[in-house]
Amino acid sequence: MSVSSLRIAVRAYSLLRSLAIAILLVPASAFAAPVPTGGPIAVNMDQAKLIRLPERAATIVIGNPLVADITLQPGGIIIVTGKSYGATNFVAMDRNGEVLLDRIILVESAADPIVTVYRGIERESYSCMPICQPRITLGDSERFFKSTLDQAGVLSGQAAGAATAKPQ
Repeated sequence: MSVSSLRIAVRAYSLLRSLAIAILLVPASAFAAPVPTGGPIAVNMDQAKLIRLPERAATIVIGNPLVADITLQPGGIIIVTGKSYGATNFVAMDRNGEVLLDRIILVESAADPIVTVYRGIERESYSCMPICQPRITLGDSERFFKSTLDQAGVLSGQAAGAATAKPQ
């Protein structure tokens, strides 16, 4: 093998190794959507969306935490979670209190197939993906909502207990 072909092979190997290392070191912030320059930020109820803020953002204020929740992460990333239908705003400020952003958040219904059953004035919601199962949805009758929420809590507790139980 000649010296020049050996140099080419070493350069190719170094380039490939550098590319692999760069891919592994890409932070999660590279996958977050940038904050839109205008208009509202739409998020589905009971879902989260990653948004990249300006680098100087240090404080986030949410107008109505019952509609949406925001968590500031390292690297200028926020996690916006839709909690209730409606609209609110959030303000991002730097360490000096200067407002960097003031945006509206619209919490909308998810696109999953939901069947709503009315029994007189009582309302029940079911998520049908592909089999219909009870779904906890704002606006359902109190009895149905509480029953479904209690069942989900029991199931979650059992799953957590099973995960922490030691195998015998």
